[in-house]
Amino acid sequence: MTPRLPRKAVRAMPRKSPPNSGSADPKDWVCLAVAGAPKGVRGALRLTCYNESPSDIAGFNPLHAGPGGRLLSVSVIEHPKPNQVVVKIEGIEDRDAAAALNGTRFFVPRSRMPEPEDDEFYHHDLIGLSVVDQQDGPLGTVRAVLDFGAGELLEVVRANNRSTFMLPFTNEVVPTIDLAAGRVVVDPPEGLIDDV
Repeated sequence: MTPRLPRKAVRAMPRKSPPNSGSADPKDWVCLAVAGAPKGVRGALRLTCYNESPSDIAGFNPLHAGPGGRLLSVSVIEHPKPNQVVVKIEGIEDRDAAAALNGTRFFVPRSRMPEPEDDEFYHHDLIGLSVVDQQDGPLGTVRAVLDFGAGELLEVVRANNRSTFMLPFTNEVVPTIDLAAGRVVVDPPEGLIDDV
């Protein structure tokens, strides 16, 4: 049996595309976190982070509240869960001010992000790509990049009926990723996807 060769998708954005604020092209922005509920009464706020190391979110300061939006600086005060941190935001002093940010998405300009290494891709660059087989037959569109612990998967919405299927994100199953053409070519093992 041939070993599965992993590819690497770098977490930087949630499943949904960033909203267009009207002030900038959404493709020029990377969503790094979304605000959750406040914690305590002194303005601390939970952030669900999409960067690879959530405790490093302050290294991206200042963050924009929405693409091109208000600039905010965060400092991490707690890291309670793998993809969640509790932060203090400069100028946010009480629970009510923190609660007003609940649901806010925090962005940085794409130009501030490091270039991915060879065979490494940002999630948001993969989401929305067309998925075709080796004979160029349409299979669907990448909806999400997921990782449940055993390696990354591409969630694909089928071209013909909107149901989804999963593909291991490996060199063997996804041999070609062409960002310029907006597509991935896949070679799934027989029986992995049926009735596409």
